[in-house]
Formats: sequence, structure tokens, C-alpha cells
Amino acid sequence: MSRALRALGAIGLLAGVLTGCSSEEAAPEETVASPAGSDVGSVETDLEPCPEQPEVPAAESDLPATVFECFGGGTLDLSRAPGVPTVLNLWASWCAPCREELPLVQQLADTAGDQVRVLGVVSVDRVPAAASFADDAGVTFPSAFDADGEVMTGMGVNNLPYTFFLAADGSVAHVQVGPVHSLEEFQGLVAEHLGVQL
Repeated sequence: MSRALRALGAIGLLAGVLTGCSSEEAAPEETVASPAGSDVGSVETDLEPCPEQPEVPAAESDLPATVFECFGGGTLDLSRAPGVPTVLNLWASWCAPCREELPLVQQLADTAGDQVRVLGVVSVDRVPAAASFADDAGVTFPSAFDADGEVMTGMGVNNLPYTFFLAADGSVAHVQVGPVHSLEEFQGLVAEHLGVQL
């Protein structure tokens, strides 16, 4: 793991204490033990399927090279380049700040159109709770299911929300620790780190 991302992880731990939710404190015990991919495809939800990814390996990064099943169908393969600038938001139903941020992520997805892909990774959660939370929040952007928190573990993160801004080649351009508070803030981060004006 690069020194910069380790430092961000350390900052993330502090930010989690101050502003976010820790998976160790907030997630129910049965959440941590739920098997990866458990009945993601069988739950009814308005979440869109994950889009196809090009057959191109992702640039070297500290994201784990893992494949996750998506709620609406398809998979998210972090070992492959997304092909377009991408905002990857880690969220969970047990995360109180996520309840405020997730509708903003949806607004970003609606505003971004084809210019920027917006994806979610449901982390250390239960399938029914995550699907219900997404539906209650009016969320439709594609979200993958990471029951065991592989992305969080791989990045040294134990709090949510966390947002990764990925270049089209899959390299990490920026890591946002803690919640974003407005659509305008999201648009500013996209412009600054992905070079796309929304």
C-alpha cells in the first residue's frame, strides 16, 4: 500500500471517530458473518445493474482486485478498468452519515449522465437491510455487495462513508474520507480530481 493511501487510511480512522460510522461499532454481529454474495440476486430492488467493463486490466492501485455481485445484476470487477471516470461510494444501511449522503450520491449519478459513472459498494451489511435502505432513500445507481468488507479491509478503512474517485484506467485519483455534504461539493471533487465539469 502506498504511503499516501496509508496516511489517508489513518486520517480515515480519525474521521470515522469524529464524523463517520465504524463497521466494528455499528454493524450488527450477524452482518459481519454473512457470506459474500448471499442472495443478492434474489432481492427485489430498484438498484440498476452494474455496467459492463472493458476487458482491460485496471492500473495499479491499492484497491483489492476482487469481483462483487451487484444488486440489479452483473458484477463489479475491481481488477478491470472502468473505462470512464468513476465515483465509487462505500455505504451501508447501518451508517448514519450514509443516510444523509446517499441521496446526494444519487443526485450526482443523475447529473453525471454518461460523463462519469457512479457506483456503490455496500460494505459489511446484510442484503435485505441494504436493499430496503436503498429503496427508502430512492437510490437507483448500481451497487455491488461486499459482505465481508474486502474493500474496506484492503484500503485500511473501518468507517463509512468513503468515496473513491477513479480515473478511466482504474487508478485512484482521490479518496474522500467521510461524507460529502452537497451536490455542489461532489461536482467540485469530480472537476478537481477527474477533470469533468458537471
